Amino acid sequence: MSEEHEVRTYIAPQWKLVWWKFRQHRLAFVSGILVVIIYLISLFVEFLAPFPPDRTDSKYLYAPPQRLRFRDSDGRLGLFVNGVTSIIEPEALRRVFTEDLSVKIEVGFFVRGSRYKLFGFLPGDRHLIGPKDPAMPMYLLGADRLGRDLASRLIWGTRVSMSIGLIGVILSLVLGILLGGLSGYFGGILDSIIQRSIEFFRSIPSIPLWMGLAAAFPASMPPLQVYFGITVILSLIGWTGLARVVRGKFLSLREEDFVMAARLDGQGEFSIILRQMLPAMTSHIIAAITLAIPGMILSETALSFIGLGLREPVVSWGVLLQDAQEIRSIATAPWLLIPAAAVILAVLSLNFLGDGLRDAADPYVR
Repeated sequence: MSEEHEVRTYIAPQWKLVWWKFRQHRLAFVSGILVVIIYLISLFVEFLAPFPPDRTDSKYLYAPPQRLRFRDSDGRLGLFVNGVTSIIEPEALRRVFTEDLSVKIEVGFFVRGSRYKLFGFLPGDRHLIGPKDPAMPMYLLGADRLGRDLASRLIWGTRVSMSIGLIGVILSLVLGILLGGLSGYFGGILDSIIQRSIEFFRSIPSIPLWMGLAAAFPASMPPLQVYFGITVILSLIGWTGLARVVRGKFLSLREEDFVMAARLDGQGEFSIILRQMLPAMTSHIIAAITLAIPGMILSETALSFIGLGLREPVVSWGVLLQDAQEIRSIATAPWLLIPAAAVILAVLSLNFLGDGLRDAADPYVR
């Protein structure tokens, strides 16, 4: 290491040292970019999705993915997909699709389609990609049992699956820091009460609890209320691990010299916690958040997959995977498993990002 680099490292602020070390972790850096892209998709689903998630077409039940082509049979350039035709096999009584090369469905960017309100208040009808004639079919990732475009539903599901993880972790973070911090800082009877509560929550079997909670939600409950309820429940269950970690950190920090100096300076207990101790573990909290979000996403996906979580018409990755429960459906339409690939990509990216942030949180350790 050159002398100039050593001097630059010595005088650099903490956040710069963390950024330099994080940037050296190539896998975490790439994963961070993927996480940003996924959350941007969740913000702009109305614009990115070619069709609404509830658009159905009985002529294209379980239609296979259409290949996006750039050159037709005459050698002319252009973006298009070929049409598909279907017949019912009289022996097996199943629908069989074949590509119709005589039908060319032109595809374009920023095309007009179904109307929407971006962020709930910005009206628009432009979509990033889609057929130039909105009435024409386009199934880049295939169709489901109701003839709905899987690509559009996958994009729409990103918002629910990723936001339920983020919102759930934020609620768990508040509970974990509050209760874990109080337990570690004050100790005594309060510490015993909080720790026994944590042990009680962690001893509850997950699957019976989920089944009981699923029965508590009536079928007539609006989907948004179910979504909020699932988020709160996952948060109430998921705060215990973070609380234990925060308690351990506070037990070690409360004896540090800067905490003692703050007490001698006359600062109150909560002021010491908020202004002295929490900033000292900010990097750890950020890493804990990124490592906890995948757990929330997997919990929602698992609950929805087995029918104990979100239900139609809410679109999430777990709800999409409900169609992949039957072997018969997978045998005839393997593309129904594509949402599982989205879950794997998001979870791995968040885990690698969390590992990189955890390593970068202490930039002085090589």
